[in-house]
Amino acid sequence: MEFEYQEEYVKSSRGVQLFTCRWLPSDSSSPKALVFICHGYGMECSGFMRECGIRLARARYAVFGIDYEGHGRSSGSRCYIKKFENIVNDCHDFFKSVCAEKDYRYKGRFLYGESMGGAVALLLHKKDPLFYHGAVLVAPMCKISEKLKPRPVVVNMLTGFENLVPKWKIVPTKDVIDSAFKDPFKREEVRNNKLIYQDKPRLKTALEMLRTSMMVEESLKLVTLPFVVLHGDADTVTDPEISKALYDRARSKDKTMKLYAGMWHALTAGETDENVGVVFADIIAWLDKHAAEGNLLVEPLHETFNVGIQKLPSPPPAAEKHSHHRSYLCGFQGTAHASFSYVASSPDCCSRARWSRDVKIMFIDERGKRNISNCFPFKLHSTFSVLKY
Repeated sequence: MEFEYQEEYVKSSRGVQLFTCRWLPSDSSSPKALVFICHGYGMECSGFMRECGIRLARARYAVFGIDYEGHGRSSGSRCYIKKFENIVNDCHDFFKSVCAEKDYRYKGRFLYGESMGGAVALLLHKKDPLFYHGAVLVAPMCKISEKLKPRPVVVNMLTGFENLVPKWKIVPTKDVIDSAFKDPFKREEVRNNKLIYQDKPRLKTALEMLRTSMMVEESLKLVTLPFVVLHGDADTVTDPEISKALYDRARSKDKTMKLYAGMWHALTAGETDENVGVVFADIIAWLDKHAAEGNLLVEPLHETFNVGIQKLPSPPPAAEKHSHHRSYLCGFQGTAHASFSYVASSPDCCSRARWSRDVKIMFIDERGKRNISNCFPFKLHSTFSVLKY
């Protein structure tokens, strides 16, 4: 085998269990450098970023990925970003814990960010400007396109509700998968990946991403590390002008921009095999040039370096079931709404739940009047659609 794949769970400084994985060159070869993956919004590493990990490992790079809190196989409410800085801090801690490992202390360090992961990578660089030796940025989310920027009145309205219903899946968006993945077969593969979040963005998540994009845009001139930014000129998810702005404003003396004619947003996972091969060839060529011996000055970390990451001895067992009383808005066959408490079998409920008790159902008639049906009779384990608020 040309590479070795490993999985590991770690616990963050906030006590969150995070899934991590790594693709390593075969045992007989020492890696040229370390590459740290920052995946995109709603994505995950073990499946979606697998092709990236394998290609880079075969090119003799040690590749490390982490599923953000609430993403993929990590714990947390699905795709809920309470604070974007939590993502950055978790990546910062995990990546540095890898760099402190004995085999990797003197290896070059490169960031690899796709879409929202591009913003994560740039914020990691901002957090420690001299630590990483370069970055590969694929269609990065580092500026809000003027064509997509919401009006201030809309932002103000949503901001007024974010602390009341932060996890509400209310933000209207177009189908990103249809817009990002050009190849229909690969698009279907993404839809079948149950670890990828495919629902509407949560209110707090959307606002955090908006604020982060604006913050990154304001600090583009502070970017000083070597980087290559790659973008499809037919990308409708993140405007190619975003990458041009990064290239123009960054103070980096070593910067490269690759613009691919006719390609969409998912350059490494949504194009034809031929196009994907072209993109990865450019990425690996750039890494090879910048990871060459003699080009890097590595300040080693040591095992005593405290990064707040606790390695777990084995993947954590399935979450123990507990009873939690919570309030929900419920719709029964599209006609009834109720506000009540129930006993859930897990902390984070899915879109459907089973009930084992009678409840009070509040019907809303055409005139908006509320009619209460006391102790509406439901049989044991009747199933309802649930909207958490």
